[in-house]
Amino acid sequence: MATKYIISAVLGSFAISYVCDQLIAEKKIFGGTTPGTVANKEWWEETDKKFQAWPRTAGPPVVMNPISRQNFIVKSRE
Repeated sequence: MATKYIISAVLGSFAISYVCDQLIAEKKIFGGTTPGTVANKEWWEETDKKFQAWPRTAGPPVVMNPISRQNFIVKSRE
């Protein structure tokens, strides 16, 4: 009995959130525009190239011991 009310309430909340998202984000009822950095595909591609070109440096991987909460360096097994 209560299941149908729960399911209908969840579906109703999804419908309301979808309508609100469309009105606010897509229709822009509060004004504003989409930034060029979001709308421009070339900008995304150039940004991705820049991030992929950066060297990634980091220390050795660590594993946290949940019992003693100490970090130990993971050594590869040879």
